[in-house]
Amino acid sequence: MDRPLLIGVSARIFYPGVAGMPAQGVWTRTLHYLEQSVAHWLLGGGAMAVMVPAVDATSVVLRSDLDLHDYAAALDGLVLQGGNDVAPESYGETPGHVDWQGDRIRDRYEIDLLRAFVAAGKPVFGICRGLQLLNVAWGGTLLQDIPTLHPTEVEHHVHGLYERHRHEIEFVPGTRLAALYPGQSRARTNSIHHQAIKRLADEFTVEAHCLQDGLIEAVRWRGPSFVAGVQWHPEFHPLGDAETLDDRPMLQDFLAAARAAAAA
Repeated sequence: MDRPLLIGVSARIFYPGVAGMPAQGVWTRTLHYLEQSVAHWLLGGGAMAVMVPAVDATSVVLRSDLDLHDYAAALDGLVLQGGNDVAPESYGETPGHVDWQGDRIRDRYEIDLLRAFVAAGKPVFGICRGLQLLNVAWGGTLLQDIPTLHPTEVEHHVHGLYERHRHEIEFVPGTRLAALYPGQSRARTNSIHHQAIKRLADEFTVEAHCLQDGLIEAVRWRGPSFVAGVQWHPEFHPLGDAETLDDRPMLQDFLAAARAAAAA
């Protein structure tokens, strides 16, 4: 290609009125944002990050005015960022606790965005919430809260540690992800989630799971185009850190799929 890859990134959404945030200035507005570490992760692979805005019923721009297929046609791939929980209503449940309500607006926007990129044959990669969203989009379900509904011997989220909390994962032999790490069956990754896949969508294959409790940590679609996701945050793994997984092979595999789709 004679230009850098252009990778779309779904927007994180900040809603005004969040407890603890100043009720003035920009914090009184709905914000769409791209986390810097995600942009730098893509830039480190030689690609350019382009945030795709969301539209809801309160937006100045009407939903009908935003054709997500235009973004899918113009961009070479899509990354689904981490962030707020997936709303239980998105997979046919009701929230079991007020803190587990998730973000239904973002769910609808990201599922529509995801479908546009899949229809265009463009690769999609999900990070943390992004992995969970992929599973839900194809009909799978989630554990609304691991400690409550599936208590295990390992913690998947520790308040105050954020990306510094880590646990071991194990690659599933014979999968594409395992092939990216020949001779390496296990790795250590960050863990920043209190939700997880409960019922895996029928069209997905598990590529990694938590070594200690078996919870799903990576998946891949068995369809005709590249759709995969991981439960950890590759953008938070320090480059050259021997204690955590080197995510560069995973990133380059995604970007290679983007180049192939662009050349098709």
